[in-house]
Amino acid sequence: MAGAESRLRAARARLLVERPFLGALAMRLPLVEAPWCRSTGTDARRLYYNPDYVARLGLGQLEFVLAHEALHCALQHFARRGARRRRRWDLACDFAVNGLLLEEGLEPPPGVVALEAFRGLAAEEIYPCLEDEEGELLDEHLYEPGEPRAAGGRHAGGEGAGGPPRAPQGQAREALAAEWRRHAAAALEQARAAGRTGGAALRALASNLAPRLPWRTLLARHMGALARHDYGYERPSRREGEFALPTLGARTVDLVVALDTSASIAAETLAAFVAELDAIKGPLRARVTLLACDAALAPGGPWVFEPWEALRLPRGVRGGGGTDFRPVFAWVAARAQRPDALVYLTDARGRFPARPPAYPVIWVVQGPAGVPWGERIQLHA
Repeated sequence: MAGAESRLRAARARLLVERPFLGALAMRLPLVEAPWCRSTGTDARRLYYNPDYVARLGLGQLEFVLAHEALHCALQHFARRGARRRRRWDLACDFAVNGLLLEEGLEPPPGVVALEAFRGLAAEEIYPCLEDEEGELLDEHLYEPGEPRAAGGRHAGGEGAGGPPRAPQGQAREALAAEWRRHAAAALEQARAAGRTGGAALRALASNLAPRLPWRTLLARHMGALARHDYGYERPSRREGEFALPTLGARTVDLVVALDTSASIAAETLAAFVAELDAIKGPLRARVTLLACDAALAPGGPWVFEPWEALRLPRGVRGGGGTDFRPVFAWVAARAQRPDALVYLTDARGRFPARPPAYPVIWVVQGPAGVPWGERIQLHA
């Protein structure tokens, strides 16, 4: 249907004028008519479209679907799934892309999945928050082995116009990922040269091109910044003279660790987090004061671990009630000494103190919720 391709080309031209960054990425995908396709789809090499679906959408909605496919490719969703479940990963990718395009102000077609809670999160951050059957995909993700279903539930077969393409695998997939990194980097440079550095999609792509660090690495980096080296004075040996010169020595880091023991945090998550902190605290010479809290502080605490002691999860530390962060900060405020930092493992769904404390706070967050202040580290699956 020549009319469908003409409408897509018109939408792509308008996208190129109104949002050059997204338009430049969409231009990288040749348009291929595909009656076997439910709506639109991509294998990271071409954009496939059902002409009947295209006919039902307005020009603004077509801009959305063009940008949607282009961002899947530019963000390399086809190369980032790893061992994650395919359908849940595909949904997480759609939530991530749709949130960016809605923030850009594009007009969504019917059936778009989006949640405000996922705004600004990457697919890896959204994935743990989803169930496999939560929502419908906007498009066909043709960059995975296995064939999509045609209308009516039948498997479409064959290559080209008669059926979906073979998914890229192995070296072909790696080459596609490298190619899209180049496309994305070129689009970013063009946008910067034109002074168009704003926009949610551009920020997300710039972040994706930067190295992605796991939460353990980020936590170690933040914790490492807490290490202090204090100057003291020691009298040297007689052969070195009579002057007392300053010497540099490490002091013990005073660290408060709080565990959210409400029902939303699994016991294995608590254990893994404590084990990671134990691996980090030794080189820091950190004394850890451990607190557990749901809506109130757990009885039996706090538990104090010296730098030479192994940090372990106390037995029977489970809550199950609601979540209130204020008891932890109230306990710290009542101490005679201010800590060097407080690290809080939580899903961030609870009552925060009205004001941030005068010491650093690092939130290690399971799920999509934000925090009002402090440093936030996403706990990936």
